[in-house]
Amino acid sequence: MDQGKIWREFIALPPEAQQQVADFIAFLQTRYKKIRSTQKSNQVNLVDDPFIGMWRDREDMQDSSSWVRSIREREWVKAP
Repeated sequence: MDQGKIWREFIALPPEAQQQVADFIAFLQTRYKKIRSTQKSNQVNLVDDPFIGMWRDREDMQDSSSWVRSIREREWVKAP
């Protein structure tokens, strides 16, 4: 792609056509920005994230359902 030639051809266009080219470039940037951000998010490797497994060794977290239930019972006390 010869950028100089593209620029000369762009400058040779009437102002309305130049605006259409600018609008199309803005459209393409928006479209491909979404594709890039989607591809980037798929590349996350959670196995290496320190957050994963951070409660692995806690005795009280072996049964997460009972843990949540006990927290709710303690914290969500009905007012008299």
